[in-house]
Amino acid sequence: MTRGVPSCALAPPVSAPPSAGPGAASGPRAAPPASPGAPRAALPILVGAALMVSLAMGLRQSLGLFMPPITRDIGVTVAQFTFAVAVQNLAWGVLQPFAGALAVRVGFRPIMTAGALLYVAGMLALATAQGVAGVVVGAGVLIGASMACNGTAMALAVASRSVTPARRSLVLGIVSAAGSLGTMFAAPLGQVLSSHVGWRGGVLGFALLAAAMLPAAWIAGRTDATALPPRPPGAGAEAAGPGQALAQALRHAPFVVMALAYFVCGMQLIFLTTHLPAYLDLCGMDPMLGAQALGVIGAFNVLGSLFFGWAGGRWNKLVLLGGIYASRSVVLAVYFVQPPTPGGTLLFAAVMGFLWLGVGPLVAGAVAEMFGLRWQAMIQGLAFVSHQLGSFAGAFGGGWLFDALGSYELAWRIGVGLGLAAGAVQIATALARPPGGPRARAGVPRIATAPRGD
Repeated sequence: MTRGVPSCALAPPVSAPPSAGPGAASGPRAAPPASPGAPRAALPILVGAALMVSLAMGLRQSLGLFMPPITRDIGVTVAQFTFAVAVQNLAWGVLQPFAGALAVRVGFRPIMTAGALLYVAGMLALATAQGVAGVVVGAGVLIGASMACNGTAMALAVASRSVTPARRSLVLGIVSAAGSLGTMFAAPLGQVLSSHVGWRGGVLGFALLAAAMLPAAWIAGRTDATALPPRPPGAGAEAAGPGQALAQALRHAPFVVMALAYFVCGMQLIFLTTHLPAYLDLCGMDPMLGAQALGVIGAFNVLGSLFFGWAGGRWNKLVLLGGIYASRSVVLAVYFVQPPTPGGTLLFAAVMGFLWLGVGPLVAGAVAEMFGLRWQAMIQGLAFVSHQLGSFAGAFGGGWLFDALGSYELAWRIGVGLGLAAGAVQIATALARPPGGPRARAGVPRIATAPRGD
């Protein structure tokens, strides 16, 4: 390998509430479920979902700030810390479809509140870790399980149920944008706390912030009382059970390609959140620059999420996804091919931030259009398994290559190459076969395409 890079390189509508039993007719009738799109019912749900995902995403994306002091203090290596982050992403991905399916059975509220408790427990376990086992359990297993209950898939599924199809794409962008706000304050706050009271104090501060997810998840759980909207005309019946829904998704080529390309998305983003602070530290930059870069990413995430949420209501969502993957790869190559500077790093963070969480509303909107809302969280979770396998590769693979080669060069080159390939395949497939696809064979319902919100 040539090391000539930087000098630093070393379902159906519900007609009655679930509680209505066989004897309900003998007494006063319960109030019907709220209809989607009613402002008074939807606003608290959307605010709760936005706050929940903002804290969940912001805190976990800032954990890389603690990697340098943790590796110096308790004797874990870079590869061991990044293995914990990789376990987190793998646990999140593997458990996401199960959390989505369980939410259909028992409701979103109990799943999301349990996840918030797991998040706090994970932060407390990390703050008291004395070795690699504590880091893996806290930052890995517990936070990963929590993210399956409180992450973007669940928040966007909650938001999708609360609004009309015409408003859905934009609202998904707004909720995704709110998820970006967490990184804006969490990263600088974590760095300040770590500098003044040590990394353990910083993680304890994160645990206190995570406790605010509990009331947010409870309020967002009001979506359980919202009736699912009717299926679009000619859409066919939704899957009756989780097995049928999964089989339908795995037979639909646009979904399969989208899920496979999602691998590269996870790999690129987690590589940056985990390794960018360490890369800048290795290059002799001010430690605060890494926190500032993550904060800038969070700020421009807001703009990108809003833009792509709006754009997804007007143009082919899968083509937009491919464009994001290809654009990210070009930006990564331009940044890593030369030594970092403070100004260049912040500019890089701004552009990457714009291209970051815009993927969320596009994937969620595409899944809702293809398969409806009942099993959205589960099917989106199925795609997310691929994303999190990529996250595992980006976190652990980047650390392993660094420990083996003393440089991040091969890691970023792999990320760029795979990103360009994924973007090209995603765009070509979307243009050749739109997400709705041709009318299915007899006995297989046609995949729905929801009305656009122009």
